[in-house]
Amino acid sequence: MNWHRLVGLLPLLALIGCVGSCSKNKPTLNLLVWEGYADPSFIQTFEEQNHCKVSASYMGSSDELVAKLRGGSAGNYDVISPSSDVATSIATSGLAAPLDLAKIPSYGQLSTQLTSLPLVRANGQVFGVPFMWGPDPIIYDTTVFAQPPDTWNVMWDPKYKGKVSVWDDLSTVYMAAQVLGYDKPDPSQLYNLSDEQLEAVKKKLLELKPNIRKMWSTGGELTNLFESHEVVIAMGWPLNTADLKKTNFPVGETIPRENTTGWIDHLMITAGSENKELAQKFLAYMIEAKTQKLVADKTQYVPANPKAAQLMTPDEVKTLHLDDVDRYQKRLYFWQNVSRRAKYTEIWNDVKAAQ
Repeated sequence: MNWHRLVGLLPLLALIGCVGSCSKNKPTLNLLVWEGYADPSFIQTFEEQNHCKVSASYMGSSDELVAKLRGGSAGNYDVISPSSDVATSIATSGLAAPLDLAKIPSYGQLSTQLTSLPLVRANGQVFGVPFMWGPDPIIYDTTVFAQPPDTWNVMWDPKYKGKVSVWDDLSTVYMAAQVLGYDKPDPSQLYNLSDEQLEAVKKKLLELKPNIRKMWSTGGELTNLFESHEVVIAMGWPLNTADLKKTNFPVGETIPRENTTGWIDHLMITAGSENKELAQKFLAYMIEAKTQKLVADKTQYVPANPKAAQLMTPDEVKTLHLDDVDRYQKRLYFWQNVSRRAKYTEIWNDVKAAQ
């Protein structure tokens, strides 16, 4: 081939080579997270800044997450968002990678109430960053309830037969334990129930079965149950309330007089991730005040970075209780590590299997 012609072709050959390999070189960050945590409104900016693709799978429960990590899928995911009832076991069992906090500039801005908890610390290392937190509230149809229901007991009322939904998750066990008063005087007892207490919880939940239309496993499923008027009351997430409001559904949300359980979601990097550097950048981005504000817009959960409040309207600050965090948190019994998780799961499976 004529040398001059070859020189002229070089840029074209380089371009052809790049089409083949540059797109392949665009790294993909795989997430296994709760619904609402990978919305384009904030993910797209990260993808553009880091020339990467973020691919998200959603989990329906903490147990599903742990089962996937233990079942050998850990290498399929880079970033996970465990809640406070399983974050500790993930941190201590080698399923997550320790973080280099020097590479997460906004870490110091996070609420010290959250970062000081021992949930994601093990062997002198930190394995996760607090991300969002919130309650497991009562969600209800305001055309059926003129006043907000002020007790969990309303879910057992025979007039709501076939009109109630609960989450297919151990948090429903915690809720029934609250109704039975096992959180007095120490709320952490909800996560350390004795065999006798668990039997009483099972009996209480079996009494609820006739009222349950369906147990929801994803947030979208519960939203649909309300929209199709199959249910009028449920234990749900603030995300459901936000999604229903967007469709102008007459929805209300409340924390009853017994208070409720709540959760702190953390972002962690899996031990098996092959993209740890990029994952670390993702964690740093997700806890910046600007991103936290966008996540709160989507989910109505409370950001772990209090500086997000500076980017909100006074109404938004009030709705998220950022003007009154201490008093609000007293009404939430944050999920803790459940050391007898297998026993709780057995009780919950018995309830589900009962006809």
